[in-house]
Amino acid sequence: MARRARGRRDSGAVEVAAPTSPHVKRALPYFDVIDEETIVRLEAQVDWLIETIGIEFRDDPEAHRIWNEAGADVQGTRVKADAGWIRELCAKAPGEFRQVARNPERSVTIGGNNQVFAPIYGAPFVRDLEGGRRYGDMESFEKLVKLSYMHPNLHHTGLVICEPCDVPVSHRHLDMVYMHMTRSDKPHLGAITEMSRAQDSVDMAEILHGKEFLDENCVIMGNVNTNSPLLVDKVVTEAIRVYCGRGQGIVVVPFILSGAMGPVSTAASVTQAMAEAMMCCAFAQLVRPGAPFVLGNFLSSMSLKSGAPTFGMPEPVISNYAIGQMARRVGLPLRCGGSLTASKIEDAQAAYESADSMHSTALAGANFVLHAAGWMEGGLCTGFEKLVMDADRLGGYQKMLNGLVVDDNELARDAYTEVEPAGHFLGCGHTMRNYTHAFYEPKLSDSENVESWEEGGEKDMRRRAYERWNSMLNGYERPAIDQAKDEELQAYIARRKEEIPEAWY
Repeated sequence: MARRARGRRDSGAVEVAAPTSPHVKRALPYFDVIDEETIVRLEAQVDWLIETIGIEFRDDPEAHRIWNEAGADVQGTRVKADAGWIRELCAKAPGEFRQVARNPERSVTIGGNNQVFAPIYGAPFVRDLEGGRRYGDMESFEKLVKLSYMHPNLHHTGLVICEPCDVPVSHRHLDMVYMHMTRSDKPHLGAITEMSRAQDSVDMAEILHGKEFLDENCVIMGNVNTNSPLLVDKVVTEAIRVYCGRGQGIVVVPFILSGAMGPVSTAASVTQAMAEAMMCCAFAQLVRPGAPFVLGNFLSSMSLKSGAPTFGMPEPVISNYAIGQMARRVGLPLRCGGSLTASKIEDAQAAYESADSMHSTALAGANFVLHAAGWMEGGLCTGFEKLVMDADRLGGYQKMLNGLVVDDNELARDAYTEVEPAGHFLGCGHTMRNYTHAFYEPKLSDSENVESWEEGGEKDMRRRAYERWNSMLNGYERPAIDQAKDEELQAYIARRKEEIPEAWY
């Protein structure tokens, strides 16, 4: 049998995100699966938690003072409040806001019908096909920032794409924020683990963007987790006071493993997540009315035999849909997890768990998707191959979320007048006008015949991904930055490192 000659795409071809499409403008309707009666009952549970059970706000006397002066019921460290008042405070936060990037063309709109994809956050380990699993370091961190900057399907670079464990804990936030500011010109997050580190992030953002611009625009956000169940510690309240106090954004995410940090039932955990996040949003609005706030949800099921978290399961999938509907009713932008898996490598388990997690996140309408690419091992490890594999699939989600376009070109009447019945459309004028963009073509999938695959070395997806991210890095070009601002940032970092003792914990 004669072999068909078919061209193969270069899976490692260099790409840099097109600034004309900095985020997804969703046209597809939301997948609302919860009926009105159920939503009302869930909201009543949220109100009951806020009014009757309350939320602990610990280790931050300033937070207690703010709540007290506002008229909340503060009993020791427990804060209770009228649920209607809390909802009124939440309504002061914008339902949609813009995070301005160093390159304004890459600025993203968070909230409304917009969806923003960002990579994994917080993993202490990294893994790649040749280097194996190892602690993250600054070299790996820099590579991951560059890849996130270059990939057109990632709109935001987050912050801790991996932990650079070769840099002292007390200093690494300075290097990480600087790396995002200089190796990329996309929007990014700032540090939150201590109040001083959050302040350093905002101060560096002021150097980069200018004080007057920062006064009027959101250019940086912090991402924090409540200490579920029902506990907000000073890491959260101090981050809110730093970021929101300066008019910048905050993302607050209850991290609930149902059965551990929340009841074993999904409905109860969903309402707990809403109550915790809404109380934090209300606090943010007491600090500064109108401060950008993103309501987060990271609800996972767990193995009740081992205690290990599980991902892509039906319970967290349904929680994404429920929290999406509830967040829209409160009027707040939503953050959910993305391509989540407990798998240790990029195998079938990783594929189906990540797909189920990401699909529900997309359809539920999450406006800011952290962990959209690169997540492995329950969040403990960032996979280089996984990052580009996930990001490859994000392009398909973006195409899907654009919905069905119905215009003269899409209805293609001229094609029917040109092609006779029983003919074919491959060479007609309509096909030739649209062939470069008619279908989404993933860079890493191999759709060629088996002979072409064999001739190309019989490479599986992991090998193709490995070659792709290496090829991307080989073609990386650092985005231009104002030299004076760069020097000022470096001077700030040098001064702060002299002021802050080295600490490795």
